[in-house]
Amino acid sequence: MPVNPFTQFVFDLFIISAIIIIAYTCNFYYLAYLSGKRKEILSTADLGTPSITIQLPIYNEKYVAKRLVDAVCHLDYPKEKLKIMVLDDSDDDTSELLAKAVNEYQKSGMQIQHVRRGTRKGYKAGALKHAMQTTDTDLVAIFDADFIPPTWFLKRAIPHFSKPNIGLVQCRWGHVNENYSAITQAQALSLDFHFLIEQKAKSNSHLFMNFNGTAGIWKRDCIEDAGGWHTATLVEDLDLSYRAQMKGWKCVFLPDIVVDAELPVQMNAAKRQQFRWAKGSIQCAIKLLSDIAVKRKVGIEAKIQAFIQLTRHIVYPLMLIQFLALPILLAGQVNLYVVSFIPAITLATYLAMGPGAYIMIIQSMYHKSWKSKAKILPALLVYNAGMSVNNTVAVFDAVLGKKNEFLRTPKYGIVKKNDDWREKAYNLPFTQTTLLEIFFGVYGIMGIFISIFSNNPIFVPIIGLQTIGFFYIAYMSLSHTRFKRNKSSSSRKMTKKEKMANTVYRVSMVGIIAIIAFGGFMAFYGYNENIYPLDRVRGHLDGMIGTSDIDVLQSHIAKIQIDLEYVMDDMPEKINADGEIEKNPVWLFGTESTNFMRIQNDVNTLSEDVKIISTVPKNDEAYHTGMLDINSRALSIKTNIVDATPYLYASQENILFSSIWIAAILGIFTALKRKKEQLKESDEIGI
Repeated sequence: MPVNPFTQFVFDLFIISAIIIIAYTCNFYYLAYLSGKRKEILSTADLGTPSITIQLPIYNEKYVAKRLVDAVCHLDYPKEKLKIMVLDDSDDDTSELLAKAVNEYQKSGMQIQHVRRGTRKGYKAGALKHAMQTTDTDLVAIFDADFIPPTWFLKRAIPHFSKPNIGLVQCRWGHVNENYSAITQAQALSLDFHFLIEQKAKSNSHLFMNFNGTAGIWKRDCIEDAGGWHTATLVEDLDLSYRAQMKGWKCVFLPDIVVDAELPVQMNAAKRQQFRWAKGSIQCAIKLLSDIAVKRKVGIEAKIQAFIQLTRHIVYPLMLIQFLALPILLAGQVNLYVVSFIPAITLATYLAMGPGAYIMIIQSMYHKSWKSKAKILPALLVYNAGMSVNNTVAVFDAVLGKKNEFLRTPKYGIVKKNDDWREKAYNLPFTQTTLLEIFFGVYGIMGIFISIFSNNPIFVPIIGLQTIGFFYIAYMSLSHTRFKRNKSSSSRKMTKKEKMANTVYRVSMVGIIAIIAFGGFMAFYGYNENIYPLDRVRGHLDGMIGTSDIDVLQSHIAKIQIDLEYVMDDMPEKINADGEIEKNPVWLFGTESTNFMRIQNDVNTLSEDVKIISTVPKNDEAYHTGMLDINSRALSIKTNIVDATPYLYASQENILFSSIWIAAILGIFTALKRKKEQLKESDEIGI
């Protein structure tokens, strides 16, 4: 059956997105294959005790900064060969804590400096660049504030600089708070995929692997040869490691040397981290890919893998395109089981991203403990699906060249399951992205109803998984936003303003839930009233096309007339260019093919012609000719209805309701933002 140009365009987008997603996913499976093959023991060499500087870039990390300094100062390494630089750009009481700790360790004989450059220019990359001006050791190790290097770290990692061309040794991240919540478990599994599959597959080979920004050791000569730290992107680590490998240096990943770190426990912090990684990767793609493409010494496979790694976050916008397209195709009665090669593409996309293949990879990664990790996979699928909105915004930010401050991911010193973070500083608020997540969640509910009523229930789990992800991320973003006073101010009596703010918060939460529920109900009601009757009409027309029985034809036509009358009752009349009355759901540039009064007349004429044919003997040639004409006209009417159906979604009533719905949510978000400002003001005054 022919489809209208808009539906064809959506269909093409759906197919293209599916093909690209499959390509990126298959590449991950290829890397899993490579990582499985790499079972050789990494070589080491007796390098003695080369001099090393450990650089600790820190910004406002009062809950974990001293823990890091303590761990680094207890590393088992000769003091005369070890220098420590605390690169402190903080503007809160973190600086006082660090100054005191550095002073104590200086008295014990440690070569440790508290570096205050007086600006945040260039952010983390700027701090590292500034530190390199006074770094004169052979090696440079870097740790972020939330890492806890073990005492034996240097003595086990340094010997892996076994060849002159090895410029970086990257160690695996551990997760000190992995089992704190479903969020941390999902993040831990995702990071393990990166380290144990991607990094392991690319380590010390012709493929480019990346520095992860921390828990790694560089040769100082390598950093300088690659051009030093650049501040143009949000992922200075990825940028430098790629430039170093373009210069001929090799990077080695050590899966058996694990450095524990703290995972973000707050949803808004996790989203900030994901945003920075997604945007930074695309920035690096824009910055580096052209140079990689023309570099003769870089092999074809290395170029392809570099392209995939730097651009892989485009999968998130493609996921949203598919999510938006699928209900439109189902509502447009595009037969996803017959038309073109959509069945293979659709099923391959979701099976490739599905649990079966990932469980096999998990089994190869964790061996005996794989079952406990496999249980986390559903949480990771929901988490990644929900994050697609946040990461899509990041991708477009990078493509459009929008400048962003380097926003670090705050940590709270969370180690045990009963540790609390909600009353601590650095609690991040939800952002406007949360509104988009709610929108996509409600759209998903509508898509589920469309799948059911269009007799395509197989797509309900596909749409449902992403819908749950959007609502989950949005809910956690709101619930993890601080709407209570700090403990330091909780001893005083609440003011009238604070009581009002708390009331606003409770009412707002109830309002959001009510609006989402009402939006879902109205989507169901609108579909049942305006779209589902047309679905029945199309079904009856299909029945007419496949039969030559007069009684069956008359039965179908009678039901079609009832459903058309029902739909047209609520459709506004308007005057066309010829001065005639019509009922056309197309606002602008409507044609006769989508005029429901003409469609109704065609059905009535068809009914009269069936009555005439019923008087002709069945063995008469005129009977067979008439039946062919009836079938052809039924198909034409069906095509006209399919063309008109999508425009019913954009009716005046639906647009008005959607505008009110969006305005209501925006109003609630404004109220919540005002409440946050009131609480912040109260804390600043009252503390």
